[in-house]
Amino acid sequence: MRKKLGKIFWGFLVSQAIVFLLSLVYHGEITLLSYINIIFYIASALLFTSLLVYTVNSGFFDTMSYSFRSVFARKEEGEKKKSFEEMIPLSELVTFNANPLLIVGIFNLALMLGALYIYYL
Repeated sequence: MRKKLGKIFWGFLVSQAIVFLLSLVYHGEITLLSYINIIFYIASALLFTSLLVYTVNSGFFDTMSYSFRSVFARKEEGEKKKSFEEMIPLSELVTFNANPLLIVGIFNLALMLGALYIYYL
């Protein structure tokens, strides 16, 4: 539990450092509008990646990847049948835990919404 909170904390700090660094590089200064624009991209990328990994881990794409492997396998029938039995499903190949990415993305999204609220006041 403590290790997971550490990953979330450090991921959040790194994402904020990236936001400030990109704001300085692309805009030359740190303004509220540049912060909102860049944190939107960072939060979107984190949320999209975590949801994609969650979808792959759930087994949604296992049938499709199995079908592609069977179509593109160019072997004899005996070897082909043996290789089908040995195929590892895509959900077992991706063993990445996406929960810290999801939580960091949600925190960044909440900060972006708070900054938008302040910007439009």
